[in-house]
Amino acid sequence: MSLLQTFFNSEVMLAALPALLRGLRNTLVLSFFSIVCGALLGLFACLIRLYAPAILRWIAIVYIDIFRAMPMLVILILIYYALPFLGVRFSSWTSAILAFSLVMGAYSAEVFRAGIEGVPRGQFEASAALGLPFLLTLRRVILPQAMRSIIPPMTGNCVSMFKDTSLASTVALPELLNEANNSQALYANPSPLIMAAILYVLFLWPMVRLVSFLERRLKANRAH
Repeated sequence: MSLLQTFFNSEVMLAALPALLRGLRNTLVLSFFSIVCGALLGLFACLIRLYAPAILRWIAIVYIDIFRAMPMLVILILIYYALPFLGVRFSSWTSAILAFSLVMGAYSAEVFRAGIEGVPRGQFEASAALGLPFLLTLRRVILPQAMRSIIPPMTGNCVSMFKDTSLASTVALPELLNEANNSQALYANPSPLIMAAILYVLFLWPMVRLVSFLERRLKANRAH
């Protein structure tokens, strides 16, 4: 067999395409819910860490540190396979979204914290002088300014999360890489894996370029 017939077999790719598109759909849905839930959880954990009473701040710090330190695969296995021994059982979808959201939340919390702490302290003092409540100050004054430095690293986190969804096959969720592996075994040809890699690149390359563009814009704004 030639290189093209082995790795770029068009017949095998076309035959596997429906399964790969089904896996891609699952990957997109899983990524969307994990990123949205993780970003919201990260913002909440960040605010707790910065402004809550000491005991709650320490709880937030422990959560952030643990879920940034633990491998994603270990978290998936603990949620899907270990929790049932404690009487808590989740479906594959729920386990995957929960695991990815917890990890995304931990990383997002640090990104939000860096962005908020980068806003001059005088913004809080000026808002207090105007009589603005604390939550309104965060929503209308602090977060809009912090978003300029938050968006680039958050976009990078989203790219990493999209790639990490390939681990969802561990909990029997048929995402893109899982369908590619199944197709490879079915057709005894690695071409479906190449096709899956192409699909990953098609979806992730624009996001990678977006991160670079946003980082350049941020540096240019700081220079001015």
